[in-house]
Amino acid sequence: MYYEYWGLRKPPFDNVPDPSMYVDSHVSMENAIAETIFAIEEGGESVAVIVGDVGLGKTLSLRMIIDSLDQEKYKITLITNPSITFSQLVKEIIGQLTGKPCDKARKVDLLEIFNKILFETIDEGKKVLIFIDEANAISPANLENLRLLTNMQDDQRNLFTMVLAGQSEFARRLEHPRRANLFQRVGTYNKIEKIQSEALLKAYAETRVKLAGGTRKIFTDDVFNPLWKHSEHGVPRLINKICKLSLKAGETNGLELVTGEMIDQIGQRFQRSSGSVSQKRRPRKRFGEEVIEKEALMRELEAEEVLGDHEKHITVPFMEDSDSRREPAPVEKPASVENVTIEEKGQPHFVFEKVESNKLPPCPGETTAAEHRKSAIVEIGDMRATVSLPPEILKQAGSCSSREHRVKLAGVMAARFLQQHPNFTSSPLSDPVDIWGKIRESVLNMLEEEKKLGVM
Repeated sequence: MYYEYWGLRKPPFDNVPDPSMYVDSHVSMENAIAETIFAIEEGGESVAVIVGDVGLGKTLSLRMIIDSLDQEKYKITLITNPSITFSQLVKEIIGQLTGKPCDKARKVDLLEIFNKILFETIDEGKKVLIFIDEANAISPANLENLRLLTNMQDDQRNLFTMVLAGQSEFARRLEHPRRANLFQRVGTYNKIEKIQSEALLKAYAETRVKLAGGTRKIFTDDVFNPLWKHSEHGVPRLINKICKLSLKAGETNGLELVTGEMIDQIGQRFQRSSGSVSQKRRPRKRFGEEVIEKEALMRELEAEEVLGDHEKHITVPFMEDSDSRREPAPVEKPASVENVTIEEKGQPHFVFEKVESNKLPPCPGETTAAEHRKSAIVEIGDMRATVSLPPEILKQAGSCSSREHRVKLAGVMAARFLQQHPNFTSSPLSDPVDIWGKIRESVLNMLEEEKKLGVM
């Protein structure tokens, strides 16, 4: 193995969350670990949060925290893939806490079991800890469900502590004014940054070599400046990758030391690759496209359908419609709406020209209709849109008795509207999902009215 060539017992730069390879030269990571342990052991907080960009050490931080705790005082669960339904999430938590699979399916039963576990654990003199990694993958609905879960407490204390670790996307969601009710429950909030200086990077790399069993000098002194540059000024994951490949290259070529020239050559290889990609990067998609393509806006949310005495759990994307029932969100490519005029503070902004509607979701059957159109006004803050529906869309909506089809049709048009009119979601405080839902509801109301009147 390549690391044996350098006299090491194990690989020093593998990108795995190995607590035995932790180096205390990453200041923001040290602070995150210390404050989260305080939130658990002394602060009695219900929620602690760690955020940071990819490759900075969030997962390793969680492992370090878990290993630092007295295992006799806590029942610990670690969720590494939270992009599941809330019921599945609670089942996984219960399974890890009890050590056996949970056979319940209904949410109410799962919450009852979880609540019972909390009080039994307190009676044992312990506390439940829930660690959730990759929290940026949690759906908006599940994030709200987790907030509600923190209501399980007695008069004197929180019955469990939940630690959430996620990328910067999660931080933006958490800090959004719409999430104030959750953000106010966060006891400690830490952001992991890059390693702060070239000197600390040098200490990081040399200490990792020693922790792997190294007893001699491996890196020349000119290594650390190009390593600092090619690691994007201190990203631990990039440091590990470049150093690992350098050690392998040194072993392959029978070298005694890793030099700055080697580091620079390997770093440039990745820089050229990433640079070419960034130059060709497509413009960031607007919300309307993300409704179709982006996971964050098509997150699978839990929906429950009760059939007789049996409850069937299904996973579908949904938004709330006007009568608060869960309905599927659009997944097909959207067609356009004809003649949409946006007004800002009463002044016309631009007009949306008619395009072909043959990409709308197909629906069997045909119904003749009068050639006319319906309009609706949607007001969001100081923005107002007049949405005018063309006859062919009204005809298509009326030719099918399925309300689900009309809901899908309304969602498709709302998505296309936001795609082509991005200033409706340009404000950093705007919530695209909420705006999409309001436009969809207005269009759906028009389609439902037409269906009732039979004017098709």
